[in-house]
Amino acid sequence: MTRQELIQQIKQKKSFLCVGLDADPKKMPKCVFDLHDPIFEFNKAIIDATAPYCVAYKPNLAFYEAYGLKGMEAFVKTCDYLKEKYPHHLIIADAKRGDIGNTSQMYARTFFEEYDIDALTVAPYMGEDSVTPFLQYEGKWVILLALTSNKGSHDFQLIEDANGERLFEKVLKKSQQWGTSENMMYVVGATQGQMFEDIRCVAPDHFLLVPGVGAQGGSLQEVCKYGMTKDCGLLVNSSRGIIYACNDDHFAEMAGNKARELQQEMAIELERAGI
Repeated sequence: MTRQELIQQIKQKKSFLCVGLDADPKKMPKCVFDLHDPIFEFNKAIIDATAPYCVAYKPNLAFYEAYGLKGMEAFVKTCDYLKEKYPHHLIIADAKRGDIGNTSQMYARTFFEEYDIDALTVAPYMGEDSVTPFLQYEGKWVILLALTSNKGSHDFQLIEDANGERLFEKVLKKSQQWGTSENMMYVVGATQGQMFEDIRCVAPDHFLLVPGVGAQGGSLQEVCKYGMTKDCGLLVNSSRGIIYACNDDHFAEMAGNKARELQQEMAIELERAGI
């Protein structure tokens, strides 16, 4: 999916919602365990209920790798289902890969050739040769970790050098020498609030993948106030707040309702921004 195609989907749906598919059997409703592949069937029901209200899906690999081959089979089936039935939705593999060059090449091959995913989250802290192998694939996106929503983000990402430049700002500046706003996004946690203003000073045009709205307490309105651009420039992710909104037979219906509520809030923000 190109940048322009993504922007078109946002405008058509009046939504910049990304639904996180963090399928955890410990939280999934009992009714899905009567089915042959509970994780896939859970995802499928969630996708069918939320697809009208979002533009992207983000399966987190940890929730699939934890269950071995069965978990990875469910991941592949989920992605294949999305590609077949909802081809206009961006698929983001939240895997946070990143290693020395030849290893990154193999990770890139895994996700962009074998699994044929649209986008992949990548950890940038091993530098250029750990990131550029992912940027060699036309039509694919690299989503670099920049300023995350977890408490520990302050341990390293906000460290300042002698000139007062913070580490996340160095990552933003340096990485723009490797990729462009056409093939690279950044992860910025919704809980960072007004820090989005600082992000936009360094990366004014790049799309930002924003986790942390909902269960983690991030404010959609604050994210939009400081982070939205003329092209929207945001993909706001919600996982637990949508997929675990209900734990009975009506889980998919409730997930759809929660997704619709967020989409309606997003439509207001897009209108306010003239998009």
